[in-house]
Amino acid sequence: MKVSIGKYPDWFGPYHIADVIFFWLEKWPDEKLLDRWDYRLHDKFAEWLTSTWVNDLCQWIYDKNKRKIKIQIDPYDTWSMDHTLSLIIVPMLKRLKETKHGYPITDKEDTPHIPADDDAYEKRWDWIMDEIIWTHEQIIDECEDKNYYVPYGPDETPKMPEFMGEYLTKEIVIGWGKFDQEKHDAYYARVQNGLRLFGKYYRSLWD
Repeated sequence: MKVSIGKYPDWFGPYHIADVIFFWLEKWPDEKLLDRWDYRLHDKFAEWLTSTWVNDLCQWIYDKNKRKIKIQIDPYDTWSMDHTLSLIIVPMLKRLKETKHGYPITDKEDTPHIPADDDAYEKRWDWIMDEIIWTHEQIIDECEDKNYYVPYGPDETPKMPEFMGEYLTKEIVIGWGKFDQEKHDAYYARVQNGLRLFGKYYRSLWD
């Protein structure tokens, strides 16, 4: 797989042109600009440009400057497509969590352990993102069975498979440990819930 996605194109319009022409206004603090005659002229000039062909030209240039997207999918990328996608999703989610400037409205039932008050929106969103990240990390992990196999006790006899292959020895079976159904069910319930949250809040993954 090769993915190359460029940044979004920048909009440069009439107000930006006015900013360039009235460049000296940048040094003035915002609270003093409203009292300046040249700032009011700046706004009137920008409004006038908006009504002329200049605005149409700016729009034409913006439409031509599309975001550069090039994606190459190789055959092996779909052998374990869930694993391949999670390799990309995890670093993107971590970056989003670090750089986010806001948070969406989330349903309280998705985070029942967090107090249901208006000040907890950001805390609930952080927890949801952590659960989604953890879930995709589990999909990447090729040794997930360590989460629901536990060591045999000193007085326990390992349960040997009915068919012992050439490479499956008693030592290997002991090394695996014993299967814990309760841990298995809890582990996969958490993974499934993380995937549910990922789908539910997919459109909320913005910065």
